Amino acid sequence: PEKYPGANYVIDPQGRRIRLMESNKENIANMLDIGWTVERHLLDGDIVLFNRQPSLHRMSIMAHRVRVMPYKTFRLNLAVCPPYNADFDGDEMNLHVPQTEEAQAEAKILMEVQNHILSPRYGGPIIGGIQDHISGGYLLTREGAYFTKYEVEQMLMFAGVDVKELPKPDKVENGIEYWSGKTIFSLLLPKDLTIWYRNKLCDDPSQCEPIEKLIEEKLVPSEEEIRKVATDGFVYIRNGKLLSGAIDKKAYGREDGKILDVIVREYGVERARQFLDQVTKLAIWVITHKGFTTGIDDEDLPDEAKARIREIIMEAEDKVQRLIEAYKNGELEPLPGKTLEETLESKIMAVLSEARDNAGKVAEKYLGMNNHTVIMAKTGARGKILNITQMAAMLGQQSIRGKRLYRGYRNRVLSHFKPGDLGARAKGFIVNSYKSGLSPQEYFFHAMGGREGLVDTAVRTAQSGYMQRRLINALQDLKVDYDGTVRDPTGIIVQFRYGEDGVDPMKSWGGKTVDVDRVIMRTLIKLREKG
Repeated sequence: PEKYPGANYVIDPQGRRIRLMESNKENIANMLDIGWTVERHLLDGDIVLFNRQPSLHRMSIMAHRVRVMPYKTFRLNLAVCPPYNADFDGDEMNLHVPQTEEAQAEAKILMEVQNHILSPRYGGPIIGGIQDHISGGYLLTREGAYFTKYEVEQMLMFAGVDVKELPKPDKVENGIEYWSGKTIFSLLLPKDLTIWYRNKLCDDPSQCEPIEKLIEEKLVPSEEEIRKVATDGFVYIRNGKLLSGAIDKKAYGREDGKILDVIVREYGVERARQFLDQVTKLAIWVITHKGFTTGIDDEDLPDEAKARIREIIMEAEDKVQRLIEAYKNGELEPLPGKTLEETLESKIMAVLSEARDNAGKVAEKYLGMNNHTVIMAKTGARGKILNITQMAAMLGQQSIRGKRLYRGYRNRVLSHFKPGDLGARAKGFIVNSYKSGLSPQEYFFHAMGGREGLVDTAVRTAQSGYMQRRLINALQDLKVDYDGTVRDPTGIIVQFRYGEDGVDPMKSWGGKTVDVDRVIMRTLIKLREKG
């Protein structure tokens, strides 16, 4: 029992459970016969069930294969965090070990992780790359990313990619061969995979239009033609080769992964598992060896940017003041269905929201794609541009239920302002950023806005939990019969066709039975390639 691999207990044919100890192990070993049960230690490859509570959907408990490692902490692949909603800030999980062959077979067939890549809720991948997997994928495949032969061999070995020989290098400089990240990424793809789409980096449609027009006109343009109009914002893969675009969340990220989605459906779950395993390891290698970090200086803005943001704030405050004057002088036109006060508040909110957005655009202009915080936001790895705006430029208007702050002292929110003051700053407009630091009044306003989020979280959890409980009680006896009808235990028909269309959401293409466009596209490409 103290030595691994070993056993802890044996159960005799009468059902008595005997604990194994140093003193009795030889005796029991001699007594062992057919009919005895040995409760052995877990071994690599055993099937176990892994669960994280609250178990809100089917994928909250899945079957995994054991990999025995030292110490007493459960470890799991990062790509399966999304279905469990797991992170590493103190989460606890449960492990169940099926004892009989039947239970193990059932777990393997029905519950294995790779069978649950697609969610039954919306028919897209719920398991996929997260955070560093996305940032690493971008660093690997962005324009200008090249690697030496040594680096390529190291990353392919780390990712477990078995290639007989490397493809031709993409360039040779000073006698050194270099491979592009796109070429390396292509080694992981099925050889006949063809797909194209706008990714998250395509925030300006004009940068993607030339390549879209080329594909529309020619359907199968040459590699040279594609490379002339290639852009990081548009992914184009033909016959397993990534010819344009950088990889971001839209490639293999959770709930968004277009490439992963196609591989699951057209090449099977085992191929999808292999792809996801290799691509996440590859991304981790790249991000580790290239270096990726974020710090307070990522939010540094030059003086001209700060000056422009101050101008935007002053312009917004002037506009608000003019609106208040118009309201007091009776010159403000009420919006349809709103009182004068509601109209004023609505217009002020619009002005201040626009000011924050404009300040964000100024910050974004100066923080380019070499800034790691921006990379995380734009690729979908973590956070949004709004978070960067709030860190670098300004927090903007704080709101409760979509309105400016209005509750506090009589006729004013805080005692630091004059009674009846309707100005921007008196009602929760924060002109500072997290980096510059908030004034005491701004800090208090921010706490008021943040409190709504806390209350909302607590209330929403209770409401959705009770809703789920009622739904379970109402629907637990219904089943889909072999003729496609939904019936109760007495055979009474509740629905003539399951979901009115008879389609399992997990097997649908975003709600459609078949992705007709993709079928036609693949057929046309094959015909065009044959000539």
